[in-house]
Amino acid sequence: MAITQAANPYAATRLLLDGQQRLTSLSAVIRGEPVKVRGRVKPIELLFNLEHPERQEIITEVDEDADDEATEMDEADSTEDELQRRFERMTFVVATNKLAALPQWVKVSEVFKSDSDTSFLKGAGIVGFDDPRYEKYSKRLAQLRRIRKYVYRMDVLERSLTYEEVTEIFVRVNSLGAKLRSSDLALAQITARWRHSLEVFQKFQAECAKLGFELDLGIHLKTLIAFATGQSRFLTAGRLSLDVLQTAWKVATEGMRFAINFLKSNVGIDSPALLSSPFLMIVVAYFGHAKGYALSPEESDRLRQWALLANAKGRFSRGSSETILDQDLSIISKGGSADALIDRVRLQFGRLNITPEDLEGRDQRSSLFKTMFLTFRALGAKDWTSNLQISLDHSGSQHRLQFHHFFPKALLTKNGFSSREADDIANLTFIGGRTNRKISDKAPSVYLADFMAKQGPGLLTLQSIPSDPKLFDVGRYREFLAARRVLLAKALNEFLGVSGE
Repeated sequence: MAITQAANPYAATRLLLDGQQRLTSLSAVIRGEPVKVRGRVKPIELLFNLEHPERQEIITEVDEDADDEATEMDEADSTEDELQRRFERMTFVVATNKLAALPQWVKVSEVFKSDSDTSFLKGAGIVGFDDPRYEKYSKRLAQLRRIRKYVYRMDVLERSLTYEEVTEIFVRVNSLGAKLRSSDLALAQITARWRHSLEVFQKFQAECAKLGFELDLGIHLKTLIAFATGQSRFLTAGRLSLDVLQTAWKVATEGMRFAINFLKSNVGIDSPALLSSPFLMIVVAYFGHAKGYALSPEESDRLRQWALLANAKGRFSRGSSETILDQDLSIISKGGSADALIDRVRLQFGRLNITPEDLEGRDQRSSLFKTMFLTFRALGAKDWTSNLQISLDHSGSQHRLQFHHFFPKALLTKNGFSSREADDIANLTFIGGRTNRKISDKAPSVYLADFMAKQGPGLLTLQSIPSDPKLFDVGRYREFLAARRVLLAKALNEFLGVSGE
C-alpha cells in the first residue's frame, strides 16, 4: 500500500500503523484519481453534491450491529423517489451513472484535477454571475479543494516499543472516536503475538468461501476465541498465549468444517444468506467438537431441529447476541444435549411454534423469510416459468433467486397501500428473475391464469398461497395477507417439526 510522495522528511521508512485506508483514499482523490479497492473490478468514483444541506450529520462511531445485507435489501426495494430524497441529504456518495447525470452532482476527482469552476458551474446550468447559485456553488467547490491544505497530526512511536505495546496503543486509539469493530481490535492483538497468523486466517476463510460459506473474518476469530476460552467475547484475546491460540485455531477450523458440512447436508442451509446469524455456526461447531464429531442419529436430528428453530426465531438476532451465544456454549461445555439448547430457545421466545400473528409486520429482512425459502424448497417449489426448483445456486442471471411481490408493489402503492404493507412477508414469493420481469406490475388476477394453466395448482400450494381467486383482487389485499399468514404458519411449523406445540 503506497501513495505518491514529493519528499520523505525522515531518514528511514516509517510504517503507518493506523489510517492506511483513509490516507490512501484521500491521496487518490486529491490526485484526481478514483479510489481503488481490493476485490472490486472497477475503481470507486465519489460524487460531490453542490446542493448539499448546510448542516451535516457527523458519524462518530460505527454500529457493530448494523446489518449491511438488510441495508442493501432496503435500498434495493426503495422507490426511486425515496432513494433520490435520501441522496439529496448527502454531501458525498459513491457514483452511479444516474446520479452523475444530474446537474448538481460533480465528480470529486474532476474537481481536484482543475482549479477552474467553469465546467462544473456550466454543467449545473449556471450561465451568469447573477444566478443566485453562482456564489454558493463557487464557495463549495473552493471549500472542497481546501482539503488539499488540511494539516493532519501524526504521532511517531519509539522504536523501543514491543509489538504488544504498539498493539495496545492501536487498541486504545481505536477505542475512541470512530470505533473499529471489536474483531478488528482482537485481530491486532492476536497477530501481534502470533506472527503471520493473518495469512493463516485468510487461507481458511478462502477455504470456507469455496464451500459456499463466505464469512467475515470476525466470525472465524470469534470461533477461535470460543474454542480457546469457552466463551465468545474478544476481551480475552490480548491475554491468550501463542500456544493457546495455535492449539485453539486447529480445533476451531475442524469444528467450522463440521458446521459447514452439517448445515449443508443435514439442515439444508447451503449458504450464509440463509442464516439469520452466523453465530449459529459457532454453536454447531462447538457441539460437534464436544461430541468428538460422533453424533448418534437422535443427536443429529435434534441438533438439526435446534439449528432450524434458532434460525427461524432469530435467536442471535435480538438483544445481547454474545450473551445468548455464551449461554449455548456454556450448556455444551457442561455436557448439555441438543434438547437443552432447544429448551433455551423455548425459554427465550415462550414457545417454539410460529403463529399467524408472528408474521404480521415482517418483511424480507426477517429471519422467518429465510425459513420460508427453506420450507418451500423442501416442499419442492419451482419457478413458475422454467420449472426449475427454487435454489440459490442456479447459474446465470436469468435463474438468480429473486423474491416477487405477489401483489406488485407498484400496483399496491398506486391503490393507496403503504410501502411497508406492500413489503409484508405474506406478499412475498420465490421465483426466478425472468418470471419476475415477465410479471412486472400486473395484478395476480391478470398474470396468474397463464402460469396456473401451465404449472397447475401446485404453483400456489407449494408456496402457501391461498387459492381463492376472490382474494386476488387488490381491494381485498389485507384479507389475502391474513389468509396467507395462516397457511404460512402451518407450513413453517410442519417444516420445523413443532406442529404439536
